[in-house]
Amino acid sequence: MIKALASCTYEENSQWGKEMGLKYGCPVEDVITGLEIQCRGWKSAYLNPKNKAFVGVAPTNLHQMLVQHRRWSEGDFQVLLSEYSPVWYGRGKISLGLILGYCCYCLWAPSSVPVLLYSVLNSLYLLKGIPLFPTVSSWWFIPFGYVAVAANAYSLAEFLWCGGTFHGWWNEQRMWLYRRTSSFLFGLIDTIQKKLGVSESAFVITSKVAEEEAAERYEKEIMEFGVESPMFLLLGTLGMLNFYCLAAAIMRLMMTSREAGGDVKTMCMQFVITGVLVVLNWPLYEGMLLRRDKGKMPVTVTVKSLVLALSACTCVALL
Repeated sequence: MIKALASCTYEENSQWGKEMGLKYGCPVEDVITGLEIQCRGWKSAYLNPKNKAFVGVAPTNLHQMLVQHRRWSEGDFQVLLSEYSPVWYGRGKISLGLILGYCCYCLWAPSSVPVLLYSVLNSLYLLKGIPLFPTVSSWWFIPFGYVAVAANAYSLAEFLWCGGTFHGWWNEQRMWLYRRTSSFLFGLIDTIQKKLGVSESAFVITSKVAEEEAAERYEKEIMEFGVESPMFLLLGTLGMLNFYCLAAAIMRLMMTSREAGGDVKTMCMQFVITGVLVVLNWPLYEGMLLRRDKGKMPVTVTVKSLVLALSACTCVALL
């Protein structure tokens, strides 16, 4: 019996992977399998025992985490576009709330587009001195301010209610920013290429083992870079672009002190958003410019990021 299971031949000429067992052919087989069994009538229940029921190992460095979420976002988006999409496959079989819950994950990849636009256009318009939001004194500012405050306040309250801390919540915002502007974007591109027949999905295994020095930095909550990656190049370029734009806007305020009050009122929201992005990116700046350990950002990635961000700001400023 054991030899038969080890050989995997028991799957041949059976309904395994179709009517029973895991669904194959998708980077997130657990998601599509869970959707399938729930559509057949399986009722899930929340159980959180004091003793941990399952204990696993997660990536301990930034690159492996981004690679993992790139695979997850790609697979979730593929599920949304497939015959097993919760939107139409789950209609009439599972509740609307459960369908929306699946869609929150299936839309990870396309959510990268608005976040990327917000990160880039907001900073570039601040650089040019062009307001994107109503002035603080306008009634139209209230909806924008309310959404910004309410969403983050609710997120923080929920995080604290689940036993987290403010420091942990702040780090979580940083990770979500990095995922949405790198992992999810690459996951979106990979899915589009697969649908167009340009490439096939590649299942990249994420390492869960860290070197001793890297493990020490992880325990000290020092972010690990250390490898060349297109995702790091994108993060570095976006981070430096935000920094350049905020620095240029502050210099403009200092040089035109008479008009400074008007600029602050008309572009208050842009200053806040770009300032928050710069503060969130502080570990990135440290890895690029200040650190000297093996976990710092590779010099080639740093130089490329600096040049690309400076070139983009220069081109926009001259328009």
